[in-house]
Amino acid sequence: MPSPQAMLFGGASDALMLVNPISSDLDAMRPSILPNLLDACRRNADRGLADAALFEVGPQFAGDAPEDQAMVAAGVRSGSGPRHWSAESRAVDAFDAKADAIAGLKACGLPENSLQTAPDAPAWYHPGHSGSLKLGNKAVAYFGLLHPKVLAGLDVKGPVSGFEILLDALPPVKARKSAAKAHLDLSALQPVSRDFAFVVGDDVAAASLVRAAKGADKAVITSAEVFDVFTGGNLSEGMKSIAFSVTLQPTTATFTDEEIEGIAAKIVAAVSKATGGTLRS
Repeated sequence: MPSPQAMLFGGASDALMLVNPISSDLDAMRPSILPNLLDACRRNADRGLADAALFEVGPQFAGDAPEDQAMVAAGVRSGSGPRHWSAESRAVDAFDAKADAIAGLKACGLPENSLQTAPDAPAWYHPGHSGSLKLGNKAVAYFGLLHPKVLAGLDVKGPVSGFEILLDALPPVKARKSAAKAHLDLSALQPVSRDFAFVVGDDVAAASLVRAAKGADKAVITSAEVFDVFTGGNLSEGMKSIAFSVTLQPTTATFTDEEIEGIAAKIVAAVSKATGGTLRS
């Protein structure tokens, strides 16, 4: 790839420069797959196809040693975000990239519940509109909007969202004992939904509340979804309110009021312990 493009993605060091390239402008080994995909977006846009959704699985290089080669699955979206009947057309954003990255990781055998979201991402992503997905303390994917300076350097009109899944960082997929799918066990009982709002510090991620709530009672809590984030009003400086809805699914009998209150108490205790937040009255 051209060395000026490689420089935008932390490459073009002496170890990545080719001594005898097949073309004078393809003088560097690629430090990332994203430049190739972004260049394809530019070519599509030049031909009137502004909405693109492209991906590639292949190697990228941090140096010239064998251990410096890594296999990565990367993808980009440009133009408008995925169409949906309930919303007007909009530009792609970081959440599109995150959804694509999670879908890729799930296809690799990683359950979504095992992933944690962190705000750190490489410099070619837009700060505040990007992040990483981690297993424990180990990053397995990056996602977000590409940095405007990177897009300008590649002559690409933004916004463009992208993701990179670090395939070599993923744990090996466990072999299945049977080719048959797992038994689908659906309850005929009505699920119960309960809303919670916690006051937490500005630096507390919503994902940490959701993770704590879902772990409070894994046997009956099937989902937890954030629906509101509020600042100002009567909240103290540096604090925010995060509200989320939790779905409880009974399996053998309809929940009693006492059982629901008991599960709710577990959720409040788990979230408070994990985040230091307090239930908003």
